[in-house]
Amino acid sequence: MNRRQFLLAAATAAVAAPSLSFSGRLFAAPASAPRFLLVFLRGGYDCNNLLVPYGSDFYYESRPTLAIARPDANNANSAIALDSQWGLNPVLRDTIYPLWQRKQVAFVPFAGTDDMSRSHFETQDNIESGEPTQQRSDYRSGFMARLSGALTDVPSIAFTDALPLSFQGGKKDIPNISLRGVAKPTFDDRQSAILSDMYKGTSLAAAAADGLELRQKVSKDLQDEMMKANRGAASAKNFAEETQRIATLMRQQYRLGFVDVGGWDTHVNQGSTTGPLANNLTNLGQGLAAYADALGDEWNNTIVVVVSEFGRTFRENGNKGTDHGHGTVYWVMGGRINGGRIAGSQVAVNAQSLLQNRDYPVLNNYRDLLGGLFNRTWGLSTGQLQNVFPGARPKDLQLV
Repeated sequence: MNRRQFLLAAATAAVAAPSLSFSGRLFAAPASAPRFLLVFLRGGYDCNNLLVPYGSDFYYESRPTLAIARPDANNANSAIALDSQWGLNPVLRDTIYPLWQRKQVAFVPFAGTDDMSRSHFETQDNIESGEPTQQRSDYRSGFMARLSGALTDVPSIAFTDALPLSFQGGKKDIPNISLRGVAKPTFDDRQSAILSDMYKGTSLAAAAADGLELRQKVSKDLQDEMMKANRGAASAKNFAEETQRIATLMRQQYRLGFVDVGGWDTHVNQGSTTGPLANNLTNLGQGLAAYADALGDEWNNTIVVVVSEFGRTFRENGNKGTDHGHGTVYWVMGGRINGGRIAGSQVAVNAQSLLQNRDYPVLNNYRDLLGGLFNRTWGLSTGQLQNVFPGARPKDLQLV
């Protein structure tokens, strides 16, 4: 058995029997040691229907079918007011909003990377590498691996099918445990046969067959794009179902974790308070709230940051969805963070402030933001921070 197999076997055993003394002695960090979990939403989630800029008339002009209504006590599907400009998608009313009320979650709009490719793969790799876009020198080195190498007594783990780039290239051997489920086809043969039979023997039979074939192709193309964007990440539903396992390992053994969640590439029929995006946000919110609850008192020693490779276009497209954008909204959560606020540099939400007349601009670079958090959490030196994020200017947003 090699080291990787040994680590995985011990981690699996720890889930089944968390009191197992051997694995506990092998991996356990001090109970009160800080823990950090990075949640990566692969696919580029639509932050504008998470953190709703309800104070902007331009938002409602830009999204005739996708906009979430302004806060209204008589409308359960309206945004939940967080301040005079920003609201929360109501599908998170019972999960994330209570954490906001306890000042245990903050949102950072206009966040992201300097990568302008709007490519899932390039931007995901850019973020996970932690290097400046134009100065990447090591394409197999991730910032969390470098962070892990700078810390002592901080066991690390990835809740992923394969070791993510974030944790590659370091001196430590990082275990990974998959949460990925098996996806179901979106359009099966039985449905195709039923629809074909409806037109069999009519003048529309040929047109129906062509239409079904085209729909199958389009459906497959969209599914393929989403699967590629997901890069094998667990679905939001899988994440919600596996939260207990993540919490058990992070509470008892690990202090630095990574998990990715797929399904956020919403080009068609995205929805607002119902539909694919709302379903994903519901599952994500349930998972994160359950994670906080499962950690118990150790939630006070925990920081969770939710990121995505980019946001979506501010305006909805012709398919009632959104396309690849740039700036997005990050979440920062934890029992003792300085939450209950919208943090970081901001700009008015209007047509003039959009980047290239389509996206949120990036005013809060992820490397600076995370560098500031890591400095406050572990007291890293300037040299250590520059190794983790070369060329970054760590920015303390007073979140911890």
